[in-house]
Amino acid sequence: MITDYSIQAVAINAIPLIFAITIHEAAHGYAARKFGDNTAYMLGRVTLNPIKHIDPVGTILIPLLLILSGAPFLVGYAKPVPVNFGRLRNPRIDSIWVALAGPGSNFIQALIWAIFLIILFGFGVNERFLLAMAQAGITWNLVLLVFNLFPLPPLDGGRILASLLPARQSIAFGKLEPYGFFIVLALIFTGVIGSFWMEPLTAFFKSVVYVVTLPLQMLF
Repeated sequence: MITDYSIQAVAINAIPLIFAITIHEAAHGYAARKFGDNTAYMLGRVTLNPIKHIDPVGTILIPLLLILSGAPFLVGYAKPVPVNFGRLRNPRIDSIWVALAGPGSNFIQALIWAIFLIILFGFGVNERFLLAMAQAGITWNLVLLVFNLFPLPPLDGGRILASLLPARQSIAFGKLEPYGFFIVLALIFTGVIGSFWMEPLTAFFKSVVYVVTLPLQMLF
């Protein structure tokens, strides 16, 4: 159960979580621009200003309800970055890269936080606040990475799957988008996502981060 919502705990988690969400959304807009769609850029969404990415329901209401209900998890989402897929140079392929940009940015951030943590340990820094923040940065980014890869729209994994399906099936699958997040919430409450998706994939990506940073660990 999540029980620690003290000021210290909020402070430890706030910075890595804000960066994780903000860079995730900005990465979608940046990738879309690179592949030919300037919609997000023109609307000011390719930015590290977190206010631009806050969604009243996904960023505030749902996490608040989960906290008040004593849920053993905390999830939410930011305001989706607008992408005009028709403007992409190769909509079917480029949309996959645009969707992958967000989770990809979370993986890179997890690596950066892991490197920061290794350096702290390596130089004997025992500042508990910094150590806890680095660990939170790794955890939050891996959780967001895995959660957003779940293959159901409007999550990134759903958009990737829709791009891989044949046209007719893709259109039918896309009709789930208005209900997708609520379906995901139901799967979370029943423990399906936690046991069969979040836990094994988070452990997998954590091991990948460990392997990638192993050379640096060996230096210390």
